[in-house]
This record gives sequence, C-alpha cells and structure tokens, in this order.
Amino acid sequence: MSTDPLALYNAKRDFAKTAEPAGTLAPGNGNSFMVQKHDATRLHWDFRLELDGVLKSWAVTRGPSLDPQEKRLAVRTEDHPLSYATFEGTIPKGEYGGGTVMLWDRGTWSPIKGKSAKDLEKGHLHFVLDGERMKGEWLLIRLKPRGKEKRENWLLRKIDDAHAGGTDTLTETALTSIETGRTMQEIEEGKKAKPSAKRAPTQATTNTQTAEAKLQPTPKPATSKRTRKSAKPPAFTEPQLCTLVDAVPSGTAWMHEVKYDGYRALIAIGGGTAKVYTRSGLDWTDKFQAIADTAAALPVDTALIDGEIVAFKNGHPDFSTLKDAISTAGDMTFFAFDVLELDGEDLRPLPNVQRKERLRPLIPGSERVQFSEHVLGSGEQLFEKMCQQGLEGIVSKQADAPYRGARTKAWLKVKCTRRQEFVIVGWTKSDKSRGFRSLLLGVHEDGKLRYAGKVGTGFSNDLMIELSAKLAKLERKTPTVEIPKNLGRAAVRGARWVTPKLVAEIAFTEATPDKLLRHPSFLGLRGDKAAQDVVVEAPQPVPQAPATTVKVSSRDRLIFPESTVTKGDLADYYATVAGIMLPWSGRRPISLVRCPQGRGKKCFFQKHDAGSFGDHVHQVPIVEKDGSTENYLWVDAADGLVACVQMGTIEFHGWGSTVDHLEQPDRLVFDLDPDEGLDFGDTKNAAEHLKNQLAELGLTSFPMLSGGKGVHVVVPLTPQAEWPAVKSFADRFARALAQAEPDRFVATMSKAKRTGRIFIDWLRNQRGATAIMPYAARARAGAPVAAPVSWTELRDIDTAARWHVTDAAELIDRATSRALAGWGVADQILPDL
Repeated sequence: MSTDPLALYNAKRDFAKTAEPAGTLAPGNGNSFMVQKHDATRLHWDFRLELDGVLKSWAVTRGPSLDPQEKRLAVRTEDHPLSYATFEGTIPKGEYGGGTVMLWDRGTWSPIKGKSAKDLEKGHLHFVLDGERMKGEWLLIRLKPRGKEKRENWLLRKIDDAHAGGTDTLTETALTSIETGRTMQEIEEGKKAKPSAKRAPTQATTNTQTAEAKLQPTPKPATSKRTRKSAKPPAFTEPQLCTLVDAVPSGTAWMHEVKYDGYRALIAIGGGTAKVYTRSGLDWTDKFQAIADTAAALPVDTALIDGEIVAFKNGHPDFSTLKDAISTAGDMTFFAFDVLELDGEDLRPLPNVQRKERLRPLIPGSERVQFSEHVLGSGEQLFEKMCQQGLEGIVSKQADAPYRGARTKAWLKVKCTRRQEFVIVGWTKSDKSRGFRSLLLGVHEDGKLRYAGKVGTGFSNDLMIELSAKLAKLERKTPTVEIPKNLGRAAVRGARWVTPKLVAEIAFTEATPDKLLRHPSFLGLRGDKAAQDVVVEAPQPVPQAPATTVKVSSRDRLIFPESTVTKGDLADYYATVAGIMLPWSGRRPISLVRCPQGRGKKCFFQKHDAGSFGDHVHQVPIVEKDGSTENYLWVDAADGLVACVQMGTIEFHGWGSTVDHLEQPDRLVFDLDPDEGLDFGDTKNAAEHLKNQLAELGLTSFPMLSGGKGVHVVVPLTPQAEWPAVKSFADRFARALAQAEPDRFVATMSKAKRTGRIFIDWLRNQRGATAIMPYAARARAGAPVAAPVSWTELRDIDTAARWHVTDAAELIDRATSRALAGWGVADQILPDL
C-alpha cells in the first residue's frame, strides 16, 4: 500500500488535460484552510483544512451554513496538495471533477483550546476558523458507516457564537471569488480577474436578537469600488451623549444596544487614513493605531463613525483590561454604532434606524472593527440578560430620532450597577509597604467640588505604583474640597491633597444620605474626560417616548371589514412597526394608496402634496418629464406614517431611490405577478430561478412576500448607476428570462400574453415608478402586509399574504431574528453587461 497521501489525488487526474496542480508534498504554514465552490456533477463547496502537509478535504453538498441548527453533509474526499489552495478555473468535462471551480474562502484554522488536530482520527474535530467569510467555531463529526459505503460521511455544523447567522446566508450572499472578484459564470467563460473589485464579499450580519449574548456581529457584503486618495477626513464634532435613567424605556419606539465598558470614540476616515478622537475631541490615534489602520481600509471615501473602544477579559468588555491594552498596544475592538457623515453626506438628520442601516454594510466584522447590533423593543429582557452576564447595562435610543451633538433624552443609558467618574482630590497613607490606603474623591456640584468619599479597593500592585507616581507630581498642601462637619477630621486624618486633575472611574452600590459612596471599587483612570466636566450623575425617571404624537380621528371606523381592523388599529400598526419599516421607506419618495372610507370603497393613488398632510409628512421637489416641478411626499418618522393613515392611507409604495440620491437607485425590484390559474408554488420556484440567475451575475437578492399574490425579488444597489442604466439592465434581464423560457415567463404587461405565465414586472425600476414597501399593509381582504422572508423560509410558505396587520409583534421579532439577518442590505453595483 502506498504511503504517499497524494497518490489517490494523482491517480484520479490526467495533468495533461487539467490545469489542476500535480500532487506533490510541500511545506506549508500548518494552519491554513480554504473553500472552493465547485460546479461539477452537482454544485457543492469543497472545504479543506491544512494538516500533515496536505489539504484534508470534504465536499459539502449545500455549502456551509451559519445556522447552528443546520447540519450539512460533508463527504470526505481524497487529500489535496497545498498548491491546490490557489487553484481557480475550469476542469474539462469528462475529467474527474469536471466543472467550474471558484476560490470562495480562505484563512487560518486551529483546534479550540484543549482540543487537538489529532481528534480528526477519532471522528470529530472542534475548531475555530478565521477566514474572509467563515469565522468562529465549527464542528466536524463523522457519521457511523452504513453498509458498503465507499466514502466517509461527516456533518459540518456551526457552533452558536457571535458569527452564527441565517441558514443559507453565506451561500446566498457570497457570490464572487475572493481572489479575482469573478462569478462562477465569468470563471467558466474565462474572463479576466477584476483587479479593482473589492475581494471577499462577506456574509450578512448576524441577527439583532442575539445582541444580548453576542458582542461581535458578523459582517456584510461589500463589493463597491471606491476612489479615496484625495478625500479629507471629516472634522471632529461633539458626540451625542446619554442621559442616565432608572429603568428601561418600553415600547417599539426604542432600539436597544449593549452598553460597552470602554472609551467612547469618533473615527474620521478619509484619504486612506483614519483619526481616532475621544469624546472630548482629543486625537488618540496613536493609542489605537491598529483600529485606525483597520478603519482606514473601510470601503468609503470619507466617513465619521461613532462607537466605543473595548478590550475583553473572559469574553466580556473590561475597563481595566482596556487600560492595560492602551499602555501595551494590546488587543482592542471598536464597536461602531452610528455614522454621522458618509462620502460627503451629512447623515445626522436621518432617523437612528436608517443611520445604522447605512453603517451596517461598511463594517467588515474584523477583530478590530465590529458593528454594534441592536434590538427593537424588548429592552427589559436585554437589560436583564446583560446584568445576569455581569455587563454594564444597555443604551436605549429613540428609533426615529436624528443625531444631536449634546446630552439628550433621545439616548438613554440604564446601568446594572452604579458607576461614574470622580475626581481624585487626595489620598491616605497605607500602614503597609504599599503606596496608599485609599483615594479621596470629589465631584462637581453647584459650581464647586464636593467630597464624595474614598475608595480603597480595585488596585493591583503595579497600578498602585503607577498611581502613586502620578499623585506625587500633583501634591499640594491644602484640600480643594470641604469635608462635611458631621464626618469629623478623623475621616481624612493624615490625608495628602492633590491638584484635582486625575479622573477615576468608580463602581459603587449606592450613595449614603450624606452623599458618600457605599462599597466603591476603583476601575481605572479616564484620560478622555477633563476633571472640570465631572458632575453628579443621578438617574432620572425614564421618559416614555410616545409611539406617535399624531391624533387619529375616527379610530373606530372599519377599514378592513373582513378582519374587523379599524383605522385606529392600522395607525397603531404603523406606529408599532415604524422601527423596522423606516429603514426601507424613510426618506424615500412615496405614493400612497388612500382609502378614506375603507378598502371596500373608492381608493386612489396620491404622490403629490400641497401641504394638507401636516408637518410630519415632508415634501421634495422633483422635476417631471415635461420640465415642470412637483412636490413628492416622504416621511422619516413614525409620526409621518401615522399622519398618512389619518388621511386615509393604507398602502405605502416607494421609489427605488431616496431623497438624498434621487437619480441613483439603491435597489432593483422584480415583481413576479402570476396569472390567476397558477399555484403559489410556481411563483416561489420562479423567484428561486431569478435568484440563481442574478447570482450568476454576482448580484445578491432577497425575497419579499407582496401581501397580495406574488413575490418581489429585491436587489440592493450602491447608489451609483443612474435611472437609465438601471432601467436598461432590468429590461434586458427580464426579457432574457422570458426569451429563455417563454412558456413560463413574460416580460410585457399585455394581459393576453400572460395566460398561464408569470409576468416579470421590471417596470418598477424606472424613474417615478414605485413598489410596495416592506411591512406596508395592503388594501386587500384580511389586512395582509408585505413581509421580507429568507430564501430558506420561502420554500415552506404557502401564500404571499402570510402576515397581517394584527401580527405586528411577530413581525418585529422576525425582523430581529437570525432568519432575516442582513435582509435587503448588500453593497453591490450593476455588472458590466
């Protein structure tokens, strides 16, 4: 028997006919992995781990899944040479493995701590991947042999961690080569590599529902081309600050994020560089150089991004660890939670949820820069889990509020334990050899420093030495605080006083009636906040942001008689789902379907406004084809949606572009409208077919139930191509499908030609045309709504009207679920056709 591990590999191939590398043993790094998408007899993904000088290989039939509940069959194949890790091309038909091969992912792997690569021989391997697409913990398990099977059958499964996600998110969004930027079709046609293409479009983000347990969400596709050499970074601006409150605000008007235990920072990007500013405007780029370097490579011309810098200890953000990391250039991570400016556009007026959706696709999900996820509603549950895990608390933000560079009640913070900054005003000497017994603290109140007590715990020996040296340089003879008479001189006997310049972060359980800290603990010095800015931070009663301030008249008027849904119910629905609807419908010219007397009476479209809708519904002037100018409607808050309902609106249809980029669409929509005699299964299969055809062109798409009888296939776009080009592409794509399968599809509106076919309505992709917005109600029996779904879910849904106005709570839960992770977001441009 041959001892050459590549003997079988070589025996299966004729290297005079295939461009695959010959199998020769070669030294490697020992920890690489790679994945090749392989369209042979059937499409599969070849997963390969470097081990013992070769690539151990498995054919994963449906590709790797980010869903921990999904176990993918992985059939063991022959070992491959390390040189195979760079192979991309076409294996001739008739040869072993004949078909197209794409370099789909690569990176490094390692067994989890306490495990070994030798576990593979035992039939299981628990390992961590750090690839451009596959990340986090994974598991390979061998199935028991059955009968006379010739190959080993294994299961590949994702472990539930920060990088888990939707069932088919990876395979449906990662469509191009990490090396050449080509699609499978372009590789098969032998087209040249795309040197300017952004490599490795990564998987869509993990679900926002996992924010309570996952501090490191996964990244988004990003493929757009940028020119960045001459752009200057935006100037520092005052950040928005949070108001401390005593409880979590309730209702869906609020979005909630993890409160990180770190340093607030604004990152200004431009010209291929990035600067990191503290919340007070100090340039601390040199302290966070690794983060700045990662941010500088983001796919933007310019940007100003708000977030928090943290360091981890035992999987949790830890302020003391962060202090050490700053001094030693250790590992730190920037969690981005807002974007103020992007490529010269001021985003501060946009609603919170829209700013986050603009930010999401920019963040690569690296170790240095991560996207900060959120949940809509359910803040109480998130807060409880944060406290159970020993984290600091949560931040609650009004979903439809703009960004304001001040402390407001639109951003709230709720803490599990009380903690804040105090000024060090002195210290007391230790009876032992260490530098001091305790630090004396002060806080500004009524224009002067007030004594706040002392802290004597939380110091390591090294920290005590460091603090002692700093205190010695600030020593003074007289105190800067007045000691309350009721405490007596004994409380500070032998105290050494210092000039109040050092700011300390202190955790404590409560304040006594004398305003002294009870059970305080030192967490670290804060160099990002000036001593004069340290004031008393008392929790305030939580403001309950109303879902809407718009008064709705005739709330009991029946709008949907078949389901007893009233005008008031419809208004409440839109107010409730505003947080998940506005990212798609906000700041977009809209046309309304108004049915003032209910859906059974006369309904009509309205897209212009003379001001009758009130201040919450805005207007944007748009030049028409004849040269005239008309004011179109748009909204940006829950109040705007409800104001439209007050005027009899049921449906919201939107342009394919926003008021900020009117002439550059940010989406394509193909509305699959089946003939009356067709089954919904036919429409689903047609949508899947469109998805596959778009994928061949490198375009990621997402399905949406129309709420009527069809399915919309939505293709996100980076606002770059203008309307004529977008319309032309949609037209040619739809007509090509209809020509290829004339018995199945039709691309014209003629009723006579649609019998037994599905109309691919591409006409929505032209200037002025509209499509129903996600989560908008339909003026149909039962009050159905248009609802985003995943491609995996679509296969098991039996109607386009699956959800209704009465399902608001379920729709919100779904919007923040793993199934819809990253729905509708991809930074991609039209292909050159």
